[in-house]
Amino acid sequence: MRFAHSILFALLTTPLALAQQEKPQSDQPVALTIYNQSFAVARTYLDLNLHAGLNEITTTHVTSRLEPDSVVLRDPAGTRPVHVLEQNYDAAIVNQNWLLQKYEGKTIDFQVSTPQGTQTVQGTILRAPSLPQNQYDANGQFIGGGSAEPLIEVNGKMQFQLPGIPLFPAATDGLLLKPTLRWQIQSDKTEHFQAELAYISGGFDWQANYNVVVPEATDATGNEKADFVGWVTIHNNSGTEFPQARIKLMAGDVAKIQPAIAAGAPRMMLKAYDAVEAAPQVTQKAFDDFHLYDLNRTVTLRNGETKQVQFLDAAQVTVHRNYVYDGAAQVQPWYSHNGINQDRNFGIDPGNTNVAIVQEIKNSESNHLGVPLPAGRIRLYRRDADGQMEFTGEDTIDHTPTEDTLKLATGSAFDVKGSRRQTDFHVNINGHTLDESFEIKLTNQKQQPVTVNVIEHLYRGANWDITEKSAAFTKADSHTVQFPIQVPAKSDATLTYSVRYTW
Repeated sequence: MRFAHSILFALLTTPLALAQQEKPQSDQPVALTIYNQSFAVARTYLDLNLHAGLNEITTTHVTSRLEPDSVVLRDPAGTRPVHVLEQNYDAAIVNQNWLLQKYEGKTIDFQVSTPQGTQTVQGTILRAPSLPQNQYDANGQFIGGGSAEPLIEVNGKMQFQLPGIPLFPAATDGLLLKPTLRWQIQSDKTEHFQAELAYISGGFDWQANYNVVVPEATDATGNEKADFVGWVTIHNNSGTEFPQARIKLMAGDVAKIQPAIAAGAPRMMLKAYDAVEAAPQVTQKAFDDFHLYDLNRTVTLRNGETKQVQFLDAAQVTVHRNYVYDGAAQVQPWYSHNGINQDRNFGIDPGNTNVAIVQEIKNSESNHLGVPLPAGRIRLYRRDADGQMEFTGEDTIDHTPTEDTLKLATGSAFDVKGSRRQTDFHVNINGHTLDESFEIKLTNQKQQPVTVNVIEHLYRGANWDITEKSAAFTKADSHTVQFPIQVPAKSDATLTYSVRYTW
């Protein structure tokens, strides 16, 4: 099948009757696959009642953010070719500026309010208001701007504003109340069948949000049993309402060329919020290299609406709390021409005392999860002694497959602090060695002991060796080590270590 947007009618070699018809939409609900990249694929059905010859088919069952070159019109059974000679799409929904431009150079009535009441005056539209600055088309493409001021002649004088409310003739040609697709279809015979219409449209988006509720207290191992609830939030800013829609959600990073949008692009305001019951359950399956979530129900999706659907509800999910002290978190690898950084003050940040709280959740069936988790925001709540939930932090996650571990940085501990200082520094130029020693002190004012994972970055050079240490460590990577340090309740603990760099 071939689409052409500008085939001239004069190119047709024989006279053909043009049968115009607004095709009704099938009773089947529209199928929407929404991607979390601000677009969707819409699929619906049109009843095609074709005559032999040239038919003009029109439908308004499309969005105002449709990508015209993505349109596919076909026989879903694949037994009938659909010969499309020409396709036209118009998203120019009528508004005041559009009508003023249409009547440029003409005289219309304006309704004016005066102390004596409402009157009507005539004015000639010498210049219609042009597009204001920062205007965008249906696909989000910047289309320029200019002066938005009109120029109107009233009683032989020109003015740069409308004299009142413009009153337009009711019989205005080309008046569009809905976005419209028109095709010229050549048919060899008279036939009637349902055609599938599919297209990509902007104006849709979805995101995942998760709420994790942990109990009042943590056990001695740092483990907690939490309730884990996942929601999908769907946005429809496509300019079209869908009374019946079967919705699927695609999770993953699908390659999609986005139109360039200049800074200052206006955001559409959401005007509705609709929470939907969880049943029937949302299901997911692997699809190509992505994951597809099916709501398994027909929903109403209004324009400008935000709709939420619960897709995950798990109990007794183990959340493990970690404390992490990274006293030189801002240090970046830096090597001089001879492969070693000899600056004594490199990596010294005496002002960093914060101990981060990192919550770990294993996404496994044994932990009552074990489903691919779309990227989104996770909020953590803790129940107080009186049962009330209090917000205790949030973080974002990337698309997370099963068996991966979520690591959520949810804040800094109030009662657990750290300090770090350099205790020795020596460079042996002839021996090509650099020795450095540190002391890390941890304090814990909580009523129970804690384990703090101390992170140290060995960024001075590529070759290093821990020569002395007061606690065991593990290597996280070629330049990072981790010391798990037990800190008693209402007490402190000290870690010391020395490192030798060679070059």
